[in-house]
Amino acid sequence: MQLFTSKFRFFLFVSTLLAGAVFNAYAALPVPPAPQIEAKAWLLIDFDSGKVLAEKSPDSKIEPASLTKLMTAYLAFSALKEGTLKLEQTLPVSEKAWRAEGSRMFLDPKNPAKVDDLLKGVIVQSGNDACIVLAEAIAGSEEGFVSMMNAMAKKLGMKNTHFLNSTGLPHPQHLTTARDLSRLASALIRDFPEFYKIYSMKEFAFNGITQPNRNRLLFIDPSVDGFKTGHTDSAGYCLIASAKREQRRLLSVVLGAKSDVARAMESQRLLNFGFQFFETVKLYPANQSVSTLRLYKGTQSEIKTGFPRDLHVTVPRGTGKRIQVQMISQQPLLAPIKRGQQLGTLRLTVDGAPAGDYPLLALESVPVAGILGRGWDNILLMFK
Repeated sequence: MQLFTSKFRFFLFVSTLLAGAVFNAYAALPVPPAPQIEAKAWLLIDFDSGKVLAEKSPDSKIEPASLTKLMTAYLAFSALKEGTLKLEQTLPVSEKAWRAEGSRMFLDPKNPAKVDDLLKGVIVQSGNDACIVLAEAIAGSEEGFVSMMNAMAKKLGMKNTHFLNSTGLPHPQHLTTARDLSRLASALIRDFPEFYKIYSMKEFAFNGITQPNRNRLLFIDPSVDGFKTGHTDSAGYCLIASAKREQRRLLSVVLGAKSDVARAMESQRLLNFGFQFFETVKLYPANQSVSTLRLYKGTQSEIKTGFPRDLHVTVPRGTGKRIQVQMISQQPLLAPIKRGQQLGTLRLTVDGAPAGDYPLLALESVPVAGILGRGWDNILLMFK
């Protein structure tokens, strides 16, 4: 939003939340410092609000190991959605895929594999061979697929990520960050909920070989339903975990832990911290008018504002009832206005403390009025 000047007045609107909204009845709990995790970097976010609840070095560039496969799966899901791949389609196994190093689903170059099985091989078994088969089918070569991976990373806002392969095998320039991985994980859940359930599978059998999911939390915490592990000697032990308790979902990213057990236990500590000491409140549904503002020189004299997605806010547990809402808009507002244009700011406070600013967007487009309409509004503005 542009900076306000002395030429503009401000429209200030303060209100409490709707009486019918659902709030947590717990008394407010003091929020202790986030647990100190034994890892190179970590991040804990609320999925709905995007609020960061705990972090250490979230923007440090680190090898992602097999967490890379989240992007491989994302592009495969995109191909399925676009119809360029089919779940029952069989794909040839190239020699490159068959000879892939590291974890494998043990593909046979003599036997084509179904896309459905390959996806489970990537997600549950962390098969590098499956990644390469999918990459070659989608882009013609793994190198071409890597270009698609980096283009999608840019589109998703993964500003500090650079991929060099589809598998996560080590390379000094194959890097990402905890924050970028949280963006990717969130996008995967949001964009492909029909495929996300694969990440909760505890094992998968292929070619007579059953392999367990390496995500230990699937076996010890019933609220955990994903995501992905990764490990190389240089990257250490990594885990993105996703858990849903009641209506809240949290995502934790732990990079560079010292052992398989450590990455699971440290992720569990982060998730428990987030669920215990915070709550998430849905303030406004998507595309609902939050405020109607006066508009000049347009084909209509008012314009509705709100949010294109449900607006969720995460606050310390027990304080949801005390959220105060202040709406600030620039005045006078002049047409033309485009849908999605920022017209103001929704400022939230809890007990007087800042709780976040959110852009208030136009829910409709309004063109400029004709000469008579503009002339009349010019007269009105002379008296403002």
